[in-house]
Amino acid sequence: MAEPARGALEAVGRWLDRVPLPWLVAIAAWLAVAPVFPEPHLWEKLKMLAAGTLRRPIDVFDLVFHAAPLALLAWRLSRRRRG
Repeated sequence: MAEPARGALEAVGRWLDRVPLPWLVAIAAWLAVAPVFPEPHLWEKLKMLAAGTLRRPIDVFDLVFHAAPLALLAWRLSRRRRG
């Protein structure tokens, strides 16, 4: 990876380390299951992705919107694990 990109990722990682972990867990859990009824959007979009029907831009945005906090939480926990 190029050095400027690595520095930018490290800066974002340091910022992410300052976000309180309970808040990050709460936001990730909330957006992962929102809305609960009739079906969480994340689950719906993952099923669409698996079926090959995730084509509309709004659906792609929705998948990214609901999955991003989980990705950030995973990144934060991996940084914490590495020390």
